[in-house]
Amino acid sequence: MPLDSQHDLRPYAVKRFSKDDTHFALGRIAAFQYFIAAVFLFLISGFWVLQVRDGESNSQLAERNRVKTVPVLAPRGKLLDRDGRVIVDNQSAFTLLLTRENLNSDHIDGIAAGLHLDRDELRARIKRFSSRPKYVPVMIKQELTPAEISFVESHRDSDTYPEMELIQNQRRLYPRNGLAAHALGYVGEVSEPELETTEFAKYSQGDIVGKAGLERQYNDLLIGIDGQRRVVVDSTGRERQVLESKEATPGHSLQLTLDLDLQAVAELALEGQRGAVVALDPRSGEVLAMVSRPAFDPNAFAAHITPEYWKELTSGTDNPMLNRAIQAQFAPGSTFKPIMALAGLETGTIDDHDTFHCPGGATFFGRFFKCWQKRGHGTVNVHLGIVQSCDVFFYNLGNKLGIDNIAMYAEMAGIGKKTGIDLPGEAEGLMPSSKWKLRTQRQKWYAGETISVAIGQGAVTVTPLQLATAIGGIVSGGVWFKPHLVKAAAALEPRRADLRPESVATVVSGMYGVVNEGGTGAAARIPGVEFSGKTGSAQRISNDLRKSGLVAKDDAKDNGWFVGFAPRQNPEIVVAVLFEGGEHGALAAPVARDVIKSYFDKKIRISQTGPLQTPLALLQPFRR
Repeated sequence: MPLDSQHDLRPYAVKRFSKDDTHFALGRIAAFQYFIAAVFLFLISGFWVLQVRDGESNSQLAERNRVKTVPVLAPRGKLLDRDGRVIVDNQSAFTLLLTRENLNSDHIDGIAAGLHLDRDELRARIKRFSSRPKYVPVMIKQELTPAEISFVESHRDSDTYPEMELIQNQRRLYPRNGLAAHALGYVGEVSEPELETTEFAKYSQGDIVGKAGLERQYNDLLIGIDGQRRVVVDSTGRERQVLESKEATPGHSLQLTLDLDLQAVAELALEGQRGAVVALDPRSGEVLAMVSRPAFDPNAFAAHITPEYWKELTSGTDNPMLNRAIQAQFAPGSTFKPIMALAGLETGTIDDHDTFHCPGGATFFGRFFKCWQKRGHGTVNVHLGIVQSCDVFFYNLGNKLGIDNIAMYAEMAGIGKKTGIDLPGEAEGLMPSSKWKLRTQRQKWYAGETISVAIGQGAVTVTPLQLATAIGGIVSGGVWFKPHLVKAAAALEPRRADLRPESVATVVSGMYGVVNEGGTGAAARIPGVEFSGKTGSAQRISNDLRKSGLVAKDDAKDNGWFVGFAPRQNPEIVVAVLFEGGEHGALAAPVARDVIKSYFDKKIRISQTGPLQTPLALLQPFRR
C-alpha cells in the first residue's frame, strides 16, 4: 500500500475510536446515577424506620443510656458551745433539682403548681441559669414536705416530668425562739448582687452560703466541699448504673466561746424587751453570751423565707434584724462615768480627796445643768460621785479635763473604735473631740459641749460590746483583749495601758459601792458574790423634740444601761446591758445580775459534779 494511503487512514481510525469511548462513558455515568438513587432511597427508608415507625421506642432506648451527673451536697459544719453542746446542727431533708438537658418549658407551670411555687419566679430562676452549662441543674426548692415528695415521685415515675431530680441533703437546724440568732446568723442562697462581690466571687448561682453572723464570718470553713455521682438513667430518670461516685467533704465544725446556759438566762431576762446583753471574759476576750432583742428565727431562712415573714421583719420600728449588741449606737449615759473618773485620776486633775458640792445642779457658760437628784448630793468625792452617780461632780470634772483629755482616755479604752470581734457589720460608735468636730463639721469645739459629754451624753455613742470591753479592760488593770466568739480564733496580744493601780482601785471601789453600798445599782446585789457595776440612763431624743409630741411616747423614753463585773479583784466576767426605753439603769441591773449569778452558780455546780458529759443534751429542746 502506498505511503500516502496509509496517512489517509489515520484520521478515520482516530475518529472511530473516540465515538466508542463516549458511548462507554455515558453508560457508566448512567449506572452510577442509578446507584446513587438507590442509596438515597435506602437511606430515606432507614430514616423513616428510625424516626417514624420506631421513633418512640428508639427515643426511649437512647434515654435509657443517658449519663447524668448528680450533685452530693456537703453538710455544713456544726456550731458547738464552749462545753461541746450542739447549738446549730443539720437535719436530713430533700431538695428538688431540675435537670436542664431534658427540661421541657411546657412542664414548668405544672411543676410550680405541684410544689406550691410561683410560676413566674420559677421561670425567672431557670432563666438566671441560662448562662451556665446545661449539665448544671437548677435547685428550685429545699425541704420538701411529704406531700411534695409524693408529687415528685409519682410524676417522675409516670414520666410526666422526667426533668425533676430529688436529692437528699442536710438542712440547717437552729435553736428555736431566736436563741443567739444574731450571733449565729443564718444561711441562704447566694444572691446575684452578692456574686458580684469579692467575698462571694468563687460561688455560683444556687449555692447556699452564710448570710449573717458567724455563719457568714466563717462560711469558708463551715461550707464543706460538694461531691458528685455520675449515673446512667432511663427515660423516667431512674438510676440504672453508677459510673462514678465522689463523696462530699463535710464542713469543719466550730467550737464557740458562748455558754449555752448563760445565753439562755440572758435571753429570758430580756424577753419581750428591746435591747442587748453582752457577757465576756475580760481575761481572754471570749464572749460568753450575746443577746439582741427582738430577734428573728434563722430557721425561716434555712429553706426559703416567705414574703410575709420578710415583710414582718423589715417593717415597723423594732428592727429585729439589727444586732443591737454590736450595731446599736447610743449615748452611754452614766456608764461613761468610770472612764471619766479614770481620766481625772490619771491626769492628776483630781485625787481621792477632791470634792465638789452638788446642790441639784450647776451653771456652766451661762447655762444651768441639772443633776438627776433634784435635792442634790451635797459634798461629793470621786468615790461617792460614782456610787451616787452625781452629775454635778462629773460636770465639774469634765470642765476641768477638757474634751481632748476625755477623748484620749475614752479612746484608750476602746470607745469610738470597732472592737474587731469576729462578726460582720460591727459599728464603731463615736467619741467626739476638738479634732473630730473640726474635721466633720468645720467648726471649733466649744467648752460648753464638754459638760454633756462628761455624763455620757452629747455626741458620744457606744455599742454594748464596746462598753463591756472598755470597762472590762479598765477593771483588769489596763488590759484589753480582742473579743471573739470562736475558741480557735487566733489569740492576739492584748492592748495594754500603763495605768496606776491606785487609779484603777478607786474606780473599782466606786463601782463596788454602786451595787453594795446603797448606790444606784443596789437591785443587782448578789449575796456571796463581789459584784460591782454602774447604772446609766441616757436620752434618746432632745428635750425639745420630746415636748413637741412628734415622737411616740415609748420612743421618747430614755435608754437604761448597766455594766457590771465580778469578782471585784481579777474579774472573770463582765456584762453590759442595754434596755431600750428602759428609762433607768436600775431596771437594766437585774438582767446583768441574773447572768452573773448563773455564771457563778454553774461554776459551783461543775466543781461539785465535774464537767458536763452530755454534749447533745440541750439540742433536743430547740428542734422544731
